[in-house]
Amino acid sequence: MNAIVQIVQKQPMMADSPEFEEQQQYLTFMLSGETYAISILRIKEIIQYGQLTQVPRMPDFIRGVINLRGAVVPVIDLSARFGKQPTAIGRRNCIIIIEVEVGEETQSVGVMVDAVNAVLEIPAGEIEPAPSFGANIRADFIAGMGKVSGQFVIILNIQHVLSMDDMDALASMGTGSRIEPAKAE
Repeated sequence: MNAIVQIVQKQPMMADSPEFEEQQQYLTFMLSGETYAISILRIKEIIQYGQLTQVPRMPDFIRGVINLRGAVVPVIDLSARFGKQPTAIGRRNCIIIIEVEVGEETQSVGVMVDAVNAVLEIPAGEIEPAPSFGANIRADFIAGMGKVSGQFVIILNIQHVLSMDDMDALASMGTGSRIEPAKAE
């Protein structure tokens, strides 16, 4: 991935439309050898893993912040967020920029993953409810289990993964601010 990959949607579907309930598109990605998915309706873009600025006194799962066209965007290591080992940095690592709701506002947050796979359409009939046991992550982080080619894909409830408590911690470090260019003296 040499350039920024934009997620392009033909026509945004309304949440109450029949097409929305019948089929949704999900971005699938790898994390610690498992396949996960996030609804593309939440995804702003995908960027190649680059230089992060570490912020002192943040939880372990917050890897740092990036400058995304002048905006400060926190980057969360999903593997560490799930209580696993932090993600090892490799050439296929990506940062998925996701829009989450924080109160009345929408905020961009980056999530670091091992590799991005593809955008898949998963019919609603092929999504099972989240299991109450046996998953390697908290049950409230899972929106469902999608069946794709005979395999299960864990569909994340990204709003729970990036919960209000975590968003409060991010907001307190000033992620809503913009980076201003230095003024010449």
